[in-house]
Amino acid sequence: MDEKIKILVVDDEEINRTLMEAVLEKLGYCPLLASDGAQALAMVESQRPDMILLDIVMPGMDGFEVTKRLKEDPKYKTIPIVIVSGKIEVQNRVKALESGADDFLNKPFDSTELRARIGSLLKAKAYNDRLINYQKELEMEVSKRTSQLKISLEKIKSLSLDAIYRLSRAAEYKNKETGDHIKRVSHYAQAIALQIGLNQTTVEAILYASPLHDIGKIGIPDKILLKPGKHDEAEWKIMKQHTVIGARIMEGSDYGFLKLAAVIALTHHERWDGAGYPHGLKGKKIPLAGRITALADFFDAMTSDRPYRSKPYSIEHTFEKIRQDSGSHFDPEVVNSFIKVSNKIWEIKQKFRDDQDAA
Repeated sequence: MDEKIKILVVDDEEINRTLMEAVLEKLGYCPLLASDGAQALAMVESQRPDMILLDIVMPGMDGFEVTKRLKEDPKYKTIPIVIVSGKIEVQNRVKALESGADDFLNKPFDSTELRARIGSLLKAKAYNDRLINYQKELEMEVSKRTSQLKISLEKIKSLSLDAIYRLSRAAEYKNKETGDHIKRVSHYAQAIALQIGLNQTTVEAILYASPLHDIGKIGIPDKILLKPGKHDEAEWKIMKQHTVIGARIMEGSDYGFLKLAAVIALTHHERWDGAGYPHGLKGKKIPLAGRITALADFFDAMTSDRPYRSKPYSIEHTFEKIRQDSGSHFDPEVVNSFIKVSNKIWEIKQKFRDDQDAA
């Protein structure tokens, strides 16, 4: 059985409340009774009526103030309020409308008119309630779909990054000592970029682009790429071309992170003092992403096995070397940010360990 519609009657005269109660019960409604404004507000909060029949002149808080307070409260503003009074002059009607009243009824009231007014306002309320519920359901559905979309997007991003790592390893596939070098470099670069204060979009682009910093090595002959010990002058000239080759492989893309990958591939061996390659760029003429990746790549190369030396340097030695080279090899701001996230750098180093390191 459906719950009866609750109608709150607010009147300081007991005879008026009793009469209205009898009429409402006869019409099939559930009457609630309040004798003043304060009691009315309390009952609205506790009983949540479907409609309010409200007198104007009452001790303490009058009907105008009760109406104003209820209509200003988002929880109750959709409850229809009918002013029931013997004082329905034009000025009172205007004041009631300004307070937010929905309709008027003269005292003494006619039960037929009362039934018609109640029926009309309840239909309007039911329509408004449906709209509100529909909006809430729609918002919930949008929130649900947005959440699902975010999850799907994160999966796509994760898949994309994994694909980037795997493709990047193609350039270094024969160089077994590099292991998870590209993963470490990308996460080092991300940590530095975050510390510098770059926006999330740029940080994410660096995470995705930096693994491709050495993609140009795919164009370097194996006898040079895998040579133990130092390269001679001619070999070193060829080796340095991996920056240009990498940029050429990446150029022409419409995607932001691939455009950035071309920049990083070309500039990650430039030096702050202008003594780097391939173009000898100096200071802030070197793109920031290139400066960040240069340090990340250097740190990992120093602390990992390489075919051109007998063993890696210690982390402590490498940090000290980076401090010494701040302002010459590396951008001082990038160095400062790198040092500030040293704990994060260590976590990344431990997470992405080469097989020989983990053994």
